[in-house]
Amino acid sequence: MSIAVRIASAGALYMGLALTVFCGVSNARAALPIQAWHTASGAKVLFVQSDAIPMLDVRIEFDAGSRFDPTGKAGLAALTADMLDTGTEAAGTQAALSESQIADRFADIGAQQSILAGRDYATVSLRTLVTAGALRRATDTLAQCLQHPSFPEAVLTREKGRLIAGIQEADTKPEVVAQKALWRSMYAAHPYGITASPRSVAAIDRKDIVGFYRNAYSARRAVIAMVGAITRDQAEQIAAQLSAGLPPGGVLPDLPPVSPLPGALSIDLPHPAEQAHILIGQPAIARNDPDYFPLLVGNYILGGGGFVSRLTQEVREQRGLTYGVTSQFMPLRQAGPFVIGLQTRRDRAAQALRVVRATLDRFIQEGPSAAELQAAKDNLVNGFALRIDSNRKLIANVAAIGFYDLPLDYLDTWTQRVKQVTLADIRQAFARHLDPARMATVVVGPTNVAAAAKSQ
Repeated sequence: MSIAVRIASAGALYMGLALTVFCGVSNARAALPIQAWHTASGAKVLFVQSDAIPMLDVRIEFDAGSRFDPTGKAGLAALTADMLDTGTEAAGTQAALSESQIADRFADIGAQQSILAGRDYATVSLRTLVTAGALRRATDTLAQCLQHPSFPEAVLTREKGRLIAGIQEADTKPEVVAQKALWRSMYAAHPYGITASPRSVAAIDRKDIVGFYRNAYSARRAVIAMVGAITRDQAEQIAAQLSAGLPPGGVLPDLPPVSPLPGALSIDLPHPAEQAHILIGQPAIARNDPDYFPLLVGNYILGGGGFVSRLTQEVREQRGLTYGVTSQFMPLRQAGPFVIGLQTRRDRAAQALRVVRATLDRFIQEGPSAAELQAAKDNLVNGFALRIDSNRKLIANVAAIGFYDLPLDYLDTWTQRVKQVTLADIRQAFARHLDPARMATVVVGPTNVAAAAKSQ
């Protein structure tokens, strides 16, 4: 997979880390038996035995996201992740492997493997059959990639070229232009707001890749999640195998705190797109914040619940200003953003923005109605089965529990926590985390939209 595709996937993943991602177990389901331990090398392990199908899903989250990219070299975390499976050095009895040999090894046993980096972490994923030969070959190959990457210079040159081309192409798309501008506006110089550019990628060399790998890809910075048809003993052996030969790790920079915006900020970016692309947001919530559940339920009512949400009713159903409008919280290790997004006709952008702002203001001031609250709770709880109906979905939740230090019974208590949310909880949580007077607004397309919205 090319790095451009992986970065796009990473972005989609982080957009997906909204407050509706993490789901719980319905009352009709037995408690989810997550077993947890640490390997001798220091990696945290979470394991769920699931014998329904003869498969194993492994997901390793390394604390090696783009928030650690050095100044002037944004894209380093993504390039390092992308290069891990492009060649290995000989080690012990293991021969060196080329990029094609690694791909063939996984393909020969029908295994699926991917590596990508997002803002908080880099994710290594493996799905394989649990027959003895397939399981051993898959984990052996993955361990060799993680512990003895060769980072070939020729491949790095190729991947840098692909990434630069991907960035240049993406920057022609109004939705990408809007998203990048919003993150820059919300986070200023904080690493969350910095994205890779052709110039920053061109500045990265192999020495940077090797250094980042040695510092960030240590066992103590790893969470290994496993879901599948293996025993605890097998899980312990695999976790030890994958983590034992990782580098010892080094010093990464301390990250500055996320600061709130000092005031409202409006950015108009002229673009010939047929529609105006509008994004509104501000830093809002870290993943371990106690207001997580009130914001989850409240956002479902505001803009996360599709056609039943307030924003959809006000902007689309009553006024026909857009095909779709959404809101979401994106909790991260530090305060992740709250974002409202929509597209609308250029000549109606000011009106759409005014309605969105009025709807948000009213929701923060008044909160939802009792009927809206009950409907949201029912939909969230009853929709649980679709959210962990496969090992792939389940392991994403289990890995998040490990990386963000959530309690092991988090999934078991999720529905009860949703049911306990009150109207007062939602009003208070939204008042604590959102301030319309300190939000950034980005409009890609027509100009002077924010000013026009105020004057109407």
